[in-house]
Amino acid sequence: MKKYDYLIVGAGLFGAVFAHEATKAGKTCLVIDKRPHIAGNIHVEDVEGIQVHRYGAHIFHTSDEEVWDYVTKLAKFNNFVNTPVANYKGTMYNLPFNMNTFAKLWDIRTPAEAKAKIEEEKAAYNIDEPQNLEEQALKLVGRTVYERLVKGYTEKQWGRDCKDLPAFIIRRLPLRFTYNNNYFSDPHQGIPVEGYDKIVEKLLEGSEVILNCDYFEFIKGHDGIAAKTVFTGAIDEFFGFELGHLQYRTVSFETEVLDTDNFQGSAVVNYTEREIPYTRIIEHKHFVYGTQPKTVISREYPTEWKPGMEPYYPVNDAENGALYERYKELAKSRPDVIFGGRLGMYRYFDMDKVIRAALDCVRAELN
Repeated sequence: MKKYDYLIVGAGLFGAVFAHEATKAGKTCLVIDKRPHIAGNIHVEDVEGIQVHRYGAHIFHTSDEEVWDYVTKLAKFNNFVNTPVANYKGTMYNLPFNMNTFAKLWDIRTPAEAKAKIEEEKAAYNIDEPQNLEEQALKLVGRTVYERLVKGYTEKQWGRDCKDLPAFIIRRLPLRFTYNNNYFSDPHQGIPVEGYDKIVEKLLEGSEVILNCDYFEFIKGHDGIAAKTVFTGAIDEFFGFELGHLQYRTVSFETEVLDTDNFQGSAVVNYTEREIPYTRIIEHKHFVYGTQPKTVISREYPTEWKPGMEPYYPVNDAENGALYERYKELAKSRPDVIFGGRLGMYRYFDMDKVIRAALDCVRAELN
């Protein structure tokens, strides 16, 4: 094979944006991905004519005007607004925590009543320096909101009791004293009408793409194929885990086709009691206002990550943060490799933040 300017490992958003900008600048790019499809975790599959978010719900939202302009030139977005609800023992509550939530919890009507009730509950604990996540949540929102809407969901998400989780995981819990169910406060929000894969397809135009291609196997026979490598896989795996394994949480999905046109009436329903094993159910058709006679739902089960499983959420505690810093230092020994994306940078990214990071990275590289 010919030699390229860049070998880009991963056909997700970071790699695709990098490839797009590099190609526009006259560089040659080879993009490889171990999966059989492009778009990484934002990949969408057609099931019964419904766009199914294969790796969990992805709702685009941003306050970054340049990023919004960037994606809307690549795809048409609908006006979907994320208004999830929470199911706690059969009772439904609006998210994020707002006046609709507080009215349901305490049968109150005004912001003043809601604020007084929350302050009353917080004062009952008088927590100055929270020692764990439970104390942090009680300090922020009091007992009722914590027990019904935070505790069980968080314990399922992290696989351990809130008393055993560090306080910093919940730095804040937004309380909105308006009757507004819009989960995001960003001015731009929506879902691409034709799915995220169409965006990535356009970003990859002009690049050569090989799927079902594992980097570590590929490079054995193609060492030196590119002047530089953009690696969006796990940084610790790139270095053979020589400093140890970074930790992640992972998610498994149970997807089901149902013979009904509307299962839950919302794209996202969180299940906040600990006894129900899944954290939420996604009903995919509601992202694009589907009218199909059937529906597709996905239950999400967070689990402990083990090597060989798909890593989803970095565990950004002090121990893993220190280990990642050591890998970052080790990466300086490879100036021919650029590490990017969620796994390469060991950081949870919203989609707009991935695009921003990729744009900043490729511009710095090309300049």
